[in-house]
Parts: sequence; structure tokens; C-alpha cells
Amino acid sequence: MKILGIDPGLAILGWSLLETKGTNPVSVEYGCIRTEPHRPLTERLSDIYSALQELFRSLKPDTVAIETLFFVKNVKTLAQVGHTRGVILLVAGQEKVDVTEYAPRQIKMALTGFGGADKKQMQLVVQRRLNLAAIPSPDDAADAVPVALCHAQYAQTMGKTALTV
Repeated sequence: MKILGIDPGLAILGWSLLETKGTNPVSVEYGCIRTEPHRPLTERLSDIYSALQELFRSLKPDTVAIETLFFVKNVKTLAQVGHTRGVILLVAGQEKVDVTEYAPRQIKMALTGFGGADKKQMQLVVQRRLNLAAIPSPDDAADAVPVALCHAQYAQTMGKTALTV
């Protein structure tokens, strides 16, 4: 199963493709979709839409795992991430790919056993679990890898996912 993990963001959207082979997920590739902050919101969302369409068509994921919205202090940031999530859901729907979402604490708990794990702990767990020579970078791409890894773990251990959107 090919799992596309996504860490939504308007300026930088991180993504990671894992493939499950037996009990061991394998990191296929990861990266970022970037938009320029000085451009209008509509143009940035359109750029994300086009880049995601191309990504879905080239990677051909079987499923998508996305991080849920979480409480943020800045309402503008929350709205921007919400717009980006809408674009992600739209492209996934057009490509007929199921989407499952996981809360940040749920991802941390699944991978480390502690819902309050910090970024460095998560990066080290990802590196070890996927047998990578180095921690994935940039950070936004690295943040998408645990989302996909969490989905792989849920699918393997429970035969299901957490919450389908």
C-alpha cells in the first residue's frame, strides 16, 4: 500500500510517500510544495492545487494521511491551513483516494508511546523505524513522514484507520 502523508501548510506543505511491504514501511520519497508569501491567497491555493494534482498522478498513492487542524493562537494561520486542507481534500476526492486524519498527539503516541514527544524525538524515531541514514529534511517534509508512518502502523496493527474524512 502506498501512503501519502501530508503536513498541511500554506507557505510550505510537507509530503511523504511510504510504501508498506509486509510489516516494514519503506520511505519512497518526500518533499515540499512551497508558495510565495507575497502572492494573493487565491494564486497560492491554485499553485498548491496544481502541484498536488501532479504529485497524486506521479506517485499514485492508495491512501492519504493528513494531520488534523489543531489549536493555534493565530486565527489567520488557522484559516490559511484550513484553506490548504480543503484543496488537499478536493484533489484527493478528484483522484478517488481515501483520506484519513490523525491528531498531532495521536501521531506522537503511535510512534513514541508519548503524546507530548518533541520534534527531535519524532525525527529520531522516524529515522530508526525507516532505517534512514539521516533525518529527513527540510522540517516540513520531515513532519509529513510521521503522519504516513502513523497511518501505516494503524493499518497494520488494527486493520483500520483512525478517522476517515
